Amino acid sequence: MLRLYHLLVGFILVLLIPVGVKFVLPQFSGTKAPQSPAVSKLANLGEGNIWQKILGNTAAPTNWQVATCNGNAPLLCISSKGKVLGTVEINVYPLEKIPDFQKKLVAAGVPTNSQVDYQSSQYQTQVLTVLKGWVADKYAAFTKDRQVQYGRDIIFSDYPTQPAPVGKLQGIRYGFAGLNQQGGVQEQHIGYVAFDGARLYVITTAFDSGTQTGKFEKLENLAIFQPYLDAIAADLRLP
Repeated sequence: MLRLYHLLVGFILVLLIPVGVKFVLPQFSGTKAPQSPAVSKLANLGEGNIWQKILGNTAAPTNWQVATCNGNAPLLCISSKGKVLGTVEINVYPLEKIPDFQKKLVAAGVPTNSQVDYQSSQYQTQVLTVLKGWVADKYAAFTKDRQVQYGRDIIFSDYPTQPAPVGKLQGIRYGFAGLNQQGGVQEQHIGYVAFDGARLYVITTAFDSGTQTGKFEKLENLAIFQPYLDAIAADLRLP
């Protein structure tokens, strides 16, 4: 019963912390990269860990450290007292590799074959519409996969998408959650997506035993770190 109580508290924190903490000045730290956990994916934008190229200020809770993970996998390590608590993954998709996204851009009136002013209000409005469609497709695929895996044992829902800066880009923050019939949290996913006119940036982390990379082992640690991830995403050197 106590374990269930802790899970429910963690789930509530995930929903409430972004509102309560956004007005608190986070601490910024720069520390030596902790040893990264085993990973199965390689960086997909050039050689090495892309976080090394784009990471700005690293907001973190007291006594936590945020630094690029060792190795080439596109992971950011969050640690405390030398122990990795979780990782955040970034994937970068060149526009020519995502034809479905291209079609959405064309449908929204966004040019895909010329330079545009990504800071203009009209362009941002059009791109946000496309990003919301991308998130909707992702959630549909997500729930379909989980229904096959869990049946009716787990109830899944998405969080309302919210505009969120990703570096100088206007992106979207999104999330999914799965609750079991007893009220415990089965899994929790948080993501950010942005587009710079040539590449789609997708930043993800989760509480999910089935996820190999970009995840936290404990739900409460994910809940604590999520508002700081907002600050990190906003300060990335993008585009």
